[in-house]
Amino acid sequence: MDFGFPSEAVVILGVTVVSSVWLDLFSHRNSEEVTLKNATAWSVFWISLALAFYGYLHFRYSEEFASLFLSGYVLEKALSIDNMMVFVAIFSSFGIKGILQHRILYYGIVGALVFRAAFVAAGTAVFGLSHWIELLFAAIVLWTGIKMFNGSEENDETVDYSSHWSVRLTKKLLPVFPRLVENKFLVKRSIADDVAKKEGFSLPRSAPLYATPLLLCLLCIEVSDIIFSFDSVPAIIAVTKEPFLVYSAVIFAILGLRNLYFMLAAAAKYLIHLEKAVALVLVFIAIKLGSSALGLYHIHHEVSLIVVLGLIALGVVASLLFPEKEQHASDP
Repeated sequence: MDFGFPSEAVVILGVTVVSSVWLDLFSHRNSEEVTLKNATAWSVFWISLALAFYGYLHFRYSEEFASLFLSGYVLEKALSIDNMMVFVAIFSSFGIKGILQHRILYYGIVGALVFRAAFVAAGTAVFGLSHWIELLFAAIVLWTGIKMFNGSEENDETVDYSSHWSVRLTKKLLPVFPRLVENKFLVKRSIADDVAKKEGFSLPRSAPLYATPLLLCLLCIEVSDIIFSFDSVPAIIAVTKEPFLVYSAVIFAILGLRNLYFMLAAAAKYLIHLEKAVALVLVFIAIKLGSSALGLYHIHHEVSLIVVLGLIALGVVASLLFPEKEQHASDP
């Protein structure tokens, strides 16, 4: 991929990401539960790393490039919050808990890095070919913002992702073993036979390999993330058209998602107004993109950064000042 940036920056990004992922894997090489303290510490590390890269872009290239990167990073991070809530529902549907969630999220994030590269390459290639395409991107972002805002007003029932179309498709291609077997995504016939005999159930059909609920959960996570990309990538490209800045912002945001998930799982019930704030950010981005595409008014990148950061901060503060009132059993 031609990032349109000096190879020095590309190399620094690559080395930083690879070394950081190796450090993360080395630190989590033992199968242990991820505590809130551990997740918070690692989240601080990933955010600090992103800010360090922001500083590098600022002093090595320009304040504008750094500001565009930071805007894209904050936007992707904020949009990830909604996706993390979907992950909570998916794990609940499959009964996946503790360290197994950490294992699935690791492979899910590796997949996200690959798919995001493809989406960024395609999106930045077509963006700017015509003002109609830019207006289409603006419409996608606006629709996502409205959908998210309306969704935050509703108390939707929890979706059962165990019957998701990706799960049904997998079951047609590969027989499913209806039990978790340690941390395995696939089990051999011999192991499946032994467990089935001990627990007294029949296997769906004869096959050399069986998919476990862990694999089904991973596939569901990957599919939901790909669908999420259709919303998030256009939003970030609306902030900056530079492929290197878009992908670097996405990478730094994704690298911290695993730890962000465990933090949000504990804090989600307190940040009740954050989703509305993220929705308003998307509406602002759509207006910015549409205005620029029609030649009406160009909103400066510094203004964009202030608005994005301000709305996210407002969502957090509003959640702390106006928490959700607990409903008593006697209430209707």
